[in-house]
Amino acid sequence: MIKYICLLLIGLAFFSCKTDTPAPTPTTKKAPVNIPAFNQDNAYNFIEKQLSFGTRVPGTPTHTECKEWIVETMRSYGATVTEQDFIANIHTGDNWASTNIISQFNPDIKDRIILSAHWDTRFKAEQDPDESMQDKPILGADDSGSGVGVLMEVARILSENPVDLGVDIIFWDAEDQGDNGGVPETWCLGSQYWSKNKHDKNYRAKFGINVDMVGAKNPMFGQDTYSMQYASGTMNKVWTLAQRMGYSDMFVSKPTGGLLDDHYFVNAIARIPMIDIINHDGTSFQKCWHTHCDDLSVIDRRSLRVVGQVLTAVIYKESTGNL
Repeated sequence: MIKYICLLLIGLAFFSCKTDTPAPTPTTKKAPVNIPAFNQDNAYNFIEKQLSFGTRVPGTPTHTECKEWIVETMRSYGATVTEQDFIANIHTGDNWASTNIISQFNPDIKDRIILSAHWDTRFKAEQDPDESMQDKPILGADDSGSGVGVLMEVARILSENPVDLGVDIIFWDAEDQGDNGGVPETWCLGSQYWSKNKHDKNYRAKFGINVDMVGAKNPMFGQDTYSMQYASGTMNKVWTLAQRMGYSDMFVSKPTGGLLDDHYFVNAIARIPMIDIINHDGTSFQKCWHTHCDDLSVIDRRSLRVVGQVLTAVIYKESTGNL
């Protein structure tokens, strides 16, 4: 997806004393957190499966086939799945049938978090060096297969390791069909639609994490302006956690400008604080972005494992108040 880069400007303490010699402040020990292992091979296989359908441009038969597989797989993991159908009004004038896939774990628990990724692929490869190929749709192994693959493995983990937390995994549709260099609102149509028409009008979440283009080798996940503007507390916690886990080579505390992605509209419209984990060095995306080399060859299993293990740690730590 195209991102619009811009720069934006962007303790309380108390005590009480009942006696001249205060008693020691009691401390509450938090239960140790058992964080399941993330399986990078499963995530890779989920990406490979998506690509086996072909391109996933909204309104096409291969898009529908992939949707049915995602829905069936998420339900097999015990999630309550809602298919939110809508018509995506593309900047070309086309109107494409699209679907946000909302998978809920522990739907009755009030405390909830969102993990999200887009599952559609771009209808043209305008960045491809071969001009004769620029009007053809891309396979999108990294953009969007990697984010979906990671979250589907997280769903499998949740199915086998129940957690005392509501987790909503949302796959956005019609994210990657915008006008390159045009109006920002032509992008991220699925997250815009959901933010204005949530599956539950009273729905709230403590925070959200969107993942996008997380599968290439040696990625750099910086701190974009919108994540820091709307959800700096969450971003700092997640980056600190990732760095303590030994992943400071990927999770870098570096400003990368205002990257317009699905998280922006969830923040600005739905008013739910959401951050973005996306491979961008502050200047550019990985070399196969919006080209036909964005195939399975760009996917690196370590990148999948690192992102997936961080997300898994976030879930299980948040469930016990240890994040």
